[in-house]
Amino acid sequence: MDGYGGDQIRAAERPHLDAGEPLMQRAADGLAHIVGDLLDDPAVRPGDGPGSVLLLVGSGDNGGDALFAGARLAAAGRHVAVLRVGSRVHEAGLAAALDAGAHLLDNPAGPEAAVTDAALDADLVLDAILGIGVRGPAALRSPAREVVDAIRELARDQRAPFVVAVDVPSGIDVDTGGIADDHVLHADVTVTFGGVKAGLLTGPAATLAGRIELVDVGIGADLATMEPLVRT
Repeated sequence: MDGYGGDQIRAAERPHLDAGEPLMQRAADGLAHIVGDLLDDPAVRPGDGPGSVLLLVGSGDNGGDALFAGARLAAAGRHVAVLRVGSRVHEAGLAAALDAGAHLLDNPAGPEAAVTDAALDADLVLDAILGIGVRGPAALRSPAREVVDAIRELARDQRAPFVVAVDVPSGIDVDTGGIADDHVLHADVTVTFGGVKAGLLTGPAATLAGRIELVDVGIGADLATMEPLVRT
């Protein structure tokens, strides 16, 4: 498996974005498909019904990927809840998710007050707080830090839902796999887009990413001309 750095991924994406190709929509399609399969897997969700998903949504395009995927899941009859943990949100993605039937969790006391009950109600959590736009290992800031802490506490009690990281587990260094501290949500599956990020294959993050699923968004040929940072 070849692992590429954040700058390499962005360079590979650039000509496609400049040409107006819908890379985010391709990522969302792939993410929704994988999450749907997980919800239908009795090893992940042994219960009946359509299944429920909690989106932890940060400020960047990573959050947009999750929101558009959430729109597809909600349109397919899944129960989707959105918890905003960033200073802003991808507005088009949020509108699409809400129009499709997703539910926005807006607790006046903040997301940290809503997350425990929401996580206990969910079969699966999407970690879409931080993506590859952050350079180096990034310590999560409030309220995302408290949200991740709450889910980690549920995991210690063996009550946490299945966790899917969107592109990368939030807060890792996408090039080296380094982490700033232990406030990183351990993923059962990481759904990564375009190319596998080097940080998923090395350093502490390699033990936090779970199973890696790669979604083809159309930049594979561009990455093939580059020397990967990591090869396993």
